Amino acid sequence: MQARSRRAWLAGATGLVGRALLEQLVDNPQYERLQVLARRAAPQLAAAGKLQLHVVDFDRLPALPPADDVFIALGTTIKVAGSEQAFRRVDFDAVVNTARAGRSAGAKRLAVVSALGADATSAVFYNGVKGEMEEAVAQLGYETVVIAQPSLLVGDRAALGQPLRFGEAWALKLLRPVMGFVPRGVRPIAAEDVARAMLRVMSEAPKGVHVLRSGQMQPAR
Repeated sequence: MQARSRRAWLAGATGLVGRALLEQLVDNPQYERLQVLARRAAPQLAAAGKLQLHVVDFDRLPALPPADDVFIALGTTIKVAGSEQAFRRVDFDAVVNTARAGRSAGAKRLAVVSALGADATSAVFYNGVKGEMEEAVAQLGYETVVIAQPSLLVGDRAALGQPLRFGEAWALKLLRPVMGFVPRGVRPIAAEDVARAMLRVMSEAPKGVHVLRSGQMQPAR
């Protein structure tokens, strides 16, 4: 029996993992409709037959079309956001608001990008917020929750119109000559590999909460 076509929401499509998810969802015949949620107009997101762009305020999300699956790749840094409060507004509030709205729209499966080291009890602000977000979305009533915890992301931020993160660039430069000796769990990972792993687990995993650690998303090479 042929599987029923699915409807998805995607928030954060202008970031590294979000753009990779966008491309893979558009190419995936399992999905017949894709609603992309963005904070501002994104003309670089070429319209596809199944894609519809919604410019939204993540603090006050409007009623949106029904969904089966929700993918959230929203995220920033404290430096880019400008303050801890502004960072939390994106990485906690916007993520949880989107997940809650998706559940209200009928979605039963959720996939969220978090980060390596996420821990609600951490004394590190960034890790603590990510951990609190994970706990919050896991309690919203989804049948399946997939949480990706990538390490340092590899991708072309300049091509997406994002500011370069010089810390990432230096880390990659220093690690590249010794990459074979870096443990898989902390090795930099391509955004495309994170997106691919999220989609695979979303489609194959049984009900429950599934945490994908960075080493599990690394391709076999």
